[in-house]
Amino acid sequence: MNTIDIAAKMEQEAIAFYRQCAEKTSAAIGKKMFLSIAADEQYHFECALRMKEDLPVTPSTTTPLEDMKKIFDEHKQEMLQQIPSTADDLEALKVAMKMEEEAIAFYKKASALAANAREKHFFDCLIKDEEEHFHIFQNTYTFLEDSGNWYMWEEKGIVEG
Repeated sequence: MNTIDIAAKMEQEAIAFYRQCAEKTSAAIGKKMFLSIAADEQYHFECALRMKEDLPVTPSTTTPLEDMKKIFDEHKQEMLQQIPSTADDLEALKVAMKMEEEAIAFYKKASALAANAREKHFFDCLIKDEEEHFHIFQNTYTFLEDSGNWYMWEEKGIVEG
């Protein structure tokens, strides 16, 4: 199995996992977050198939962070309230962060060993998106685990007084 095939398989597994997380989470914003990232992974999967068939790959029109900002803006009032989280929600985010870290490491190796510039560019784009996914999950985990500290650091309450 070559690196493009492995990437496609990894993306398929991520799609299934994030859709499953969306089904299990009770918070509307959590569902939208997981579904948005599942959609990113679906796009990555489709790009991998296009790469395999040596077809052109169309760049995404938005980044994962831009998509997430829209979701959070839509749910601003919900975010201002303490969102209850379950151990399952936090565990799903831990698993998601681990998956993203593993994907980043794999894509960095694949980029370094890429057969050509097109493949290298493809893997570099995947690295960027997966890093954004990781930061989204990490930030969400911090928010759900300790929203008081999250607000302090995100709003820079101590730093800017």
